[in-house]
Amino acid sequence: MTTQAIEPRMELEQNLHMYRQMAKIRAFEEQVNELYKGAKMPGLAHLYVGEEAVAVGVCEALHRDDFITSTHRGHGHCLAKGASVNRMFAELLGKEPGYCRGKGGSMHIADPETGNLGANAIVGGSAGIATGAALSAKMRGSGQVAVCFFGDGALGQGVLYEAMNMAALWKLPVIYVCENNLYGEYTSNAETIAGEILARARAFGIQAESVDGQDVQAVNATMRRLVERARTGEGPAFLECKTYRYYGHHVGDVNREYRTKEEEREWMTTHDPLLTLAGRLTGQGLVEQSVLERITS
Repeated sequence: MTTQAIEPRMELEQNLHMYRQMAKIRAFEEQVNELYKGAKMPGLAHLYVGEEAVAVGVCEALHRDDFITSTHRGHGHCLAKGASVNRMFAELLGKEPGYCRGKGGSMHIADPETGNLGANAIVGGSAGIATGAALSAKMRGSGQVAVCFFGDGALGQGVLYEAMNMAALWKLPVIYVCENNLYGEYTSNAETIAGEILARARAFGIQAESVDGQDVQAVNATMRRLVERARTGEGPAFLECKTYRYYGHHVGDVNREYRTKEEEREWMTTHDPLLTLAGRLTGQGLVEQSVLERITS
């Protein structure tokens, strides 16, 4: 089975849809931050602002019944896979209509109807779940794939490598998506990760690639290829998405003294996922700036 070429109009509609999805995630997260600052939301949240292109680019390459597993920084994954904004807010606010009846909160949202097997507050904790879902799909012959989202901090967790080893041995349809935002909590990963990240997956014979995680088109194109590969029985893949979180590790981490303001400005102005896609679409004359402004207003 080969991927069909996308007609120009369909391609524009797809790009606008991805722009809307990224804008929705950003607006959602900014509102979450306001709720926290106003002492209206119990507990902590880990904001996804700045990383929207990863969740959207990945999930737009999936079918509704494909599986994802998420992380403590998982609101973007949930929304990109099709979660309801209202039910998401209800969950964060501890309300009965929430996805877990208000008992899971920010870090434990699950939505089986869209294939979201759940966020996980344990770093790297969802690797086994996603791999198990892929094993189930293979045994049932369903044609589904599973995606395991995790941050660069999970590269220090042994369960990830146990899962990848099994996936490689059994050629399971799972894709491990590493959201490399450069920091594990308050520590640069330059101080915690030895060697090349992709080499870790390649040691198991897993197809491993890296992509600009701020470019939703690049993420989506790469992911579509890896999904097609997994769906046709060629086994697991590993995708490193180089990205950046604009806020701190969690909403209470406001000073961010472990990184410079110059670094933050560089990422926010030069590598912003919304600005990147908007600039490309308007620069090519495919859409008016006013159309994009209406989406974000």
